[in-house]
Amino acid sequence: METTRRPFQGVLNILSFNRHFYIIGIGILALITFSHQLFEWSDLLYWIIIAAFLYGLIMPLIVSAYVYDFSGYYDFQWLKDCSIDESKVKKILNINAGFDETSYIIKDNFPQADLKVFDFYDAQRHTEPAIVRARKVSIVYPDTQQMQSNSMPLPDQSVDLIFLLSAVHEIRSNEEKVLFLKECHRLCKPEGKIIMVEHLRDFPNFLAFSVGFTHFFSKAVWKNAFSHAGFASFKEVKFTPFMSIFICNP
Repeated sequence: METTRRPFQGVLNILSFNRHFYIIGIGILALITFSHQLFEWSDLLYWIIIAAFLYGLIMPLIVSAYVYDFSGYYDFQWLKDCSIDESKVKKILNINAGFDETSYIIKDNFPQADLKVFDFYDAQRHTEPAIVRARKVSIVYPDTQQMQSNSMPLPDQSVDLIFLLSAVHEIRSNEEKVLFLKECHRLCKPEGKIIMVEHLRDFPNFLAFSVGFTHFFSKAVWKNAFSHAGFASFKEVKFTPFMSIFICNP
C-alpha cells in the first residue's frame, strides 16, 4: 500500500484531533478583545495576554510540523541509531492506540518479517478526545487485533522487535503502563528489543506545547516503568529536541 504522506499531514492531524482546544482558545481571545474594548485596562497587559495565547495556539503547530512533516520521522531513518540486525528480525509487533500511521512503513522496512499489529485502545480507560477522533480516520492494517493492555495472545519470547510509536502515553495509569510493559517483556525474545518513541514532559516540550506538555510523561517515569516491568536496559536516543527514542532490552 502507498505510504507517501500528504504535505503537512502531521500538523493537520494535530489541528484536527485537538480542535476543541483551538475552538476554546479562539473563544477566549475573542472575549479578551471584547473586554478590552468595553473596559479600560492596560494596553501592555492586553498585548502580553494576546501574545501568550497566540504563542500557546501557534507554537504546537509549528513544532508538530517540524517533527511530523519535516524531520524525516516517517522515513524511519532514525532506525539506524537503534542497532537492529534486520537479517535476524523474523517477527515484529506494532502496538498502537487505534491511530496507525506506521504499520505499512514498518512492513516496507522489514519485508521479510512477520508483522502483527495490536490496538490497546479501551474506551473506558483512554478517554482523550484527540485519540477518539484519530481512531475515526486511521488506516487499519490488515488483521489488526484488539487487545487488553495487559494481555496479548502470543507465546512467551516469540517476538524479535516491538514498536511503540507515539502511543503508550495514552495509557495514563502508571500501574496499567507497568502491566502493559510486563506483557511486552514476556513476548520479547532475550535478544529482542522494544523501540518506543515519545514526546517527554521536559523543558523543550514545555516550550513547544506549554501546559499541553503534561499529556506526556517524563524520562524518569518511563525509566521507572520499564524497570518495574523487568527490562534490563533502557537507552535514550534523541530524535529532534522534542522526541526521544527509547531502546530497551529484556
